[in-house]
Amino acid sequence: MFKKLASFLIPINIYKRKSAVSTTLEVTWANGELVLDSKNTNYSYGSLQRILRTGLKSIGFDTIQKMESILVLGVAGGSVIKTLTQEIRFKGKITGVEIDPEIIAIANTYFKLNEIPNLTILLEDAFEFVTTTNETFDLIIIDIFQDTTMPDFLFEAPFINRSKELLNPKGFILFNTMLIQNSDSERNQNYRNHFDTAKFNTRTIPRVEQHNELIIIKKR
Repeated sequence: MFKKLASFLIPINIYKRKSAVSTTLEVTWANGELVLDSKNTNYSYGSLQRILRTGLKSIGFDTIQKMESILVLGVAGGSVIKTLTQEIRFKGKITGVEIDPEIIAIANTYFKLNEIPNLTILLEDAFEFVTTTNETFDLIIIDIFQDTTMPDFLFEAPFINRSKELLNPKGFILFNTMLIQNSDSERNQNYRNHFDTAKFNTRTIPRVEQHNELIIIKKR
């Protein structure tokens, strides 16, 4: 309790570890809440939770509440899953895919993701999962970073086309991206160009928490 209260004055780190996938991982008390950070960016809770909540709110909490299945690619500490289950009260099936076993251990120990009954976490590469699964989803949340870097496969045709196939009619993709370099805006535009306007609606929420751009795709 002392650390939680003191964190309103100064962040208090309680856990730090190297990860082969995510470089440095830190759990810190900040402004009265636990957050998960990598070396250069917030991974869960804090600003990231606000960013993804903005996207979910844009889709509509009532719309999400009526869905049956959600896929989260990039679980980290699970802040978006907490928003889904605690704030939106989503009761359907949530499948989380995370490549880093160290992150899953942290998520279970510090953020109690293993206590969420409608969540299944798979320790797997997101690209491999998307290309092999037979399941379909009403909402696909893409939130995959290695520190501040986004893997190239997210913006390439095989992953994008397979994401389309996994999306149920009237389903949504919520894609969290970072705009660091000037070329990142062109990269995001090229991503949106993969979605035929006759079959999909696309829109963006730019400059969320300064560097993030949310891309929202709706299947007709």
